[in-house]
Amino acid sequence: MTATLTRRQREANRLLAGPARNIMLRGGSRSGKTFILVRAIIQRAINAPGSRHVIFRFRFNHAKTSVWSDTLPKVLELCFPGLRVRFDKTDFYVELPNGSQVWIAGLDDKERVEKILGQEYATLYFNESSQIPWGSVETAMSRLAQKCALAPEIAKATGRAFLALKAYFDCNPPSKLHWSYQMFRAKLKPGTKEALPNPGDYAEMLVNPTDNADNLPAEYFEVLASMSAAKRLRFEAGEWASEVSGALWALEDRKAPDGKTMQGIDTLRVARAPEMQRIVVAVDPSGTRGDDGGDDIGIVVAGKGVDGEAYVLEDGTCQMSPEGWGRRAVDLYHRWEADRIVGERNYGGDMVRFTVSTADKQASFKEVVASRGKVVRAEPISALYEQGRVHHVGVFPDLEDQMCNFSSSGYVGEGSPDRADALVWALTELMLGDQPSVQMLLSSAARAKLKGKR
Repeated sequence: MTATLTRRQREANRLLAGPARNIMLRGGSRSGKTFILVRAIIQRAINAPGSRHVIFRFRFNHAKTSVWSDTLPKVLELCFPGLRVRFDKTDFYVELPNGSQVWIAGLDDKERVEKILGQEYATLYFNESSQIPWGSVETAMSRLAQKCALAPEIAKATGRAFLALKAYFDCNPPSKLHWSYQMFRAKLKPGTKEALPNPGDYAEMLVNPTDNADNLPAEYFEVLASMSAAKRLRFEAGEWASEVSGALWALEDRKAPDGKTMQGIDTLRVARAPEMQRIVVAVDPSGTRGDDGGDDIGIVVAGKGVDGEAYVLEDGTCQMSPEGWGRRAVDLYHRWEADRIVGERNYGGDMVRFTVSTADKQASFKEVVASRGKVVRAEPISALYEQGRVHHVGVFPDLEDQMCNFSSSGYVGEGSPDRADALVWALTELMLGDQPSVQMLLSSAARAKLKGKR
């Protein structure tokens, strides 16, 4: 049995082989995006002997179960039945008879990523890129640099001597705040929002479940139809959401229910901070080791200026072991000459205190306890932004994406809002620690909502 591509998949295949260097297939779930992208990579590996290619997901475990164990063998069986490849189950790559290799990696696996990024590649593929922070993508892109000659027959047919470098992406689109929208639709550099120098190098294509209907059970479309409107927009229509309903933060100014203008993060952003009267480093720990595929460790540096306003200075969030993130927090404490490290008491223990003191016994530390839910803790901080009292010194795209996916109903983004949680702890310590009542700082809409909950 061999695979027959659908009409839309054939169009996508032509786009992937076209002149654009950076190409995204975005669309609903089960639309065949991963299949067609893995197929394109295998074909590129055949065309250029000795070439290297890598498929990234954010979590290595997900890459292993989804791509390595499912899609890759399926593509080889259905599209290249005569190709004999060697599966290296230690380092997780397949090697073709012509010496080309296709590697599988998770960007959360620090040791493995460092090993993989020690080589150069002709193709990078970021699978489920809505889950991947822009900083990780940017780091990996530095290895898109392998110069590899095409096979003689391919070179003769195409008139090219070398394999063109390509970066492939796919996603079920999140909100328009995500870097994928900025880069492929707005044609802006993620974070800085500068115009892309060569916008024609960035192409995207919509591929939806209906385009893959022949390969899906009819009942699957009933499942999609039963989802909420927001979920259908993402997983069936494959479109970026304009804005999270009830978001506590927004990049741009917006109107409050009472008609007043609520200032956005962009409006309050500054290039430089004034002199600081106090600086804290806030740590939001996760329930995992941090280097084993669990959640990130949220670490945010913020200060209170001599003008009485708050300034977010650095997002130091990382995926490390307790020893690693404890040292990161202490390094930031010394670099910024901070007054204190603030850490949430995690799972009833003193993990943060112990971890920080292990890295530096002299570091000033304060333990805070999450006696209220995330939304209730976040709403007073959201009100400070509305009042124009918090400024971001520069751009923090991953942090800001989490903030704008934080709604009055909870967090609607991918994974855990570790960065946003750390931000809330830092600003609470700086701006609310000496307030007689948090209620004073809530917006009128938030006060009315809390009143209604009583």
